[in-house]
Amino acid sequence: MKSRLKLLGLVAVPALLAAAVPTAYAAGTPQPHSTRAAVTGDVLKGLNQNATHTGNVAAGKRISVAISLAPRNDKALDTFVAKVSNPRSSSYGHYLTTRQFAARFGRTDAEIKQLKDYLRAQGLTVGTVHSGNLLVDASGTAAQLEKAFGTKLSTWKDTKSGRSFYANETAPTLPTAIASLVSDVSGLNNRAQLHHQAPSTVTPHNGPGGGYTPAQLKGGYNVSGTYTGSGQKIALLEFDGFQQSNITKYDTNYSLGSPTPTVQKVDGGSGSLGDGQVEVELDIEVLHAIAPKANVTVFEGPNSDAGEVDTYQAIVDSGIPTTSISWGAAESARTTSNINAVDAVFKAGAAEGLGFYAASGDDGSDDAGDGGTSVDYPASDPYVTGVGGTKLTVTSSNAWSKEVAWSGGGGGKSSVFKIPSWQTAVQKSAGGGYRQVPDVSAHANPSPGVSIYSQGSWSSVGGTSAAAPEWAAFAALYNQQAAAAGKANLGFANPALYTASGTGFHDITSGSNGDYSAATGWDFTTGWGSYNAATLASKLLG
Repeated sequence: MKSRLKLLGLVAVPALLAAAVPTAYAAGTPQPHSTRAAVTGDVLKGLNQNATHTGNVAAGKRISVAISLAPRNDKALDTFVAKVSNPRSSSYGHYLTTRQFAARFGRTDAEIKQLKDYLRAQGLTVGTVHSGNLLVDASGTAAQLEKAFGTKLSTWKDTKSGRSFYANETAPTLPTAIASLVSDVSGLNNRAQLHHQAPSTVTPHNGPGGGYTPAQLKGGYNVSGTYTGSGQKIALLEFDGFQQSNITKYDTNYSLGSPTPTVQKVDGGSGSLGDGQVEVELDIEVLHAIAPKANVTVFEGPNSDAGEVDTYQAIVDSGIPTTSISWGAAESARTTSNINAVDAVFKAGAAEGLGFYAASGDDGSDDAGDGGTSVDYPASDPYVTGVGGTKLTVTSSNAWSKEVAWSGGGGGKSSVFKIPSWQTAVQKSAGGGYRQVPDVSAHANPSPGVSIYSQGSWSSVGGTSAAAPEWAAFAALYNQQAAAAGKANLGFANPALYTASGTGFHDITSGSNGDYSAATGWDFTTGWGSYNAATLASKLLG
């Protein structure tokens, strides 16, 4: 998918109303609510300007949706995350369990029952209620969804790409008391398709492909042989699959002895192998290169709005502390409410001590490709570490020699999120008071890229898809050291990384990504720069 949203204000739901729901929504019973409210921001903008209406969605077409609920005490949640992520706070590292999060910030069981009763009364099938009580899956026919959410589903053809898709013509509505709980209904459109930040085709080679080997990557970033990621877990968010035979070939060639990755399919998985296979195999092999003994779980979900939010939630449900993300899209390619829905999952993850590392895109400062400046989501999310791209040069002994900004590395300012408090110390006037991207960077230049074995041949592959797992691997190595020292996992890393103020980083001061140039300290092309694993871990451990 190439896709990279604002929570509604909460309205208290009277206890008597919640208790009355079972009979109030029973089939054939007069509805007690004559008013409905819209889920703000949950409709595609400019449909008539950049797409052609082609008809109506067939009434019997089955569609799955994921309904996101706004957290209770959202401001208190923000405060909690800020404290547990701040190394200077006495609460640093005191994360919540999934059960504690649900009790403190999730919707109540009565509120969840209210929503479920309503959905079932409309003929929908209610699926999983995810941990945290903030996400409910449901499915039904187009006609049932139109009735339940008070909107019309139409078919369209994108003017630019020619791709056909469906979308709701107006924002979904719900009975007012229920609408006050809901922040997004993902799945009412399937326009956005997240793309992977790596080439879909690669040039095969007979040997290891000419890209950087595990030894070169570890040497360049000063990864100690003492730490291998043993005992650590890393998740990968993917919208395609992989072939284990390719991973085995890579591991065997470099004598890595890595554990076999585990696959967890979400909502039925990602379907048959497509051109994203190279992405998935790149991600796994880069993790094996730097943290060879870490256990990798590949979460494979459908490339859709509902599939995306469900896959992120499945990762949070798993409790895996580190996730690498190489799929995304420009912020402008999404609805506002969908961004908010994904952001809420990341925030919950941060409260539970989970860290997400996302590729910042391979289109430089113009992620949307419209001639302006724009950034990729989810790298721009305030609860995600956005990873930009560099070109790394190592010596003959595999030590770091020099590094410059890669021209394709995504970076710039968000058009959605205001600048978070931990980033204000490096606020740039060009940022205009908005979230600045990326936070960090690593090797992404395609020539040389990294050596991988994919689709039956050796290749050299680049892109920020290589950089994101390079950072996720570091987080796993750090967590191994932290565990040995009796300290907490790194979790949501940005506050700690910014507190380090450049210590433990290779400061990259040359190169550009289009509208922005590298400079001393934090910049829009490489963030703080790439890591020196030994010195950065030492700084973070205190």
